[in-house]
Amino acid sequence: MLSELSSAVKVIGVKQSKKAIREGNAKLVLIAADAECRITEPIYELCEQHSVEVQEVPYMKELGSAVGIAVGAAVVTILD
Repeated sequence: MLSELSSAVKVIGVKQSKKAIREGNAKLVLIAADAECRITEPIYELCEQHSVEVQEVPYMKELGSAVGIAVGAAVVTILD
């Protein structure tokens, strides 16, 4: 899955992901397991409310790398 992220239509980050989920544009949300709970809990809750699939990735650095940024990413959302 991570290898496909570079070419997928996506948003990176908590704010953009929340917006995509609320607007019904989210297909899949990837959350880094090592991200702070205060950041990820609201995303998990939104995904549950809007029936969006969630997958965990072990590390923020790994998720950031997969989407082509030089820093870690807590949340990446693949769009429909």
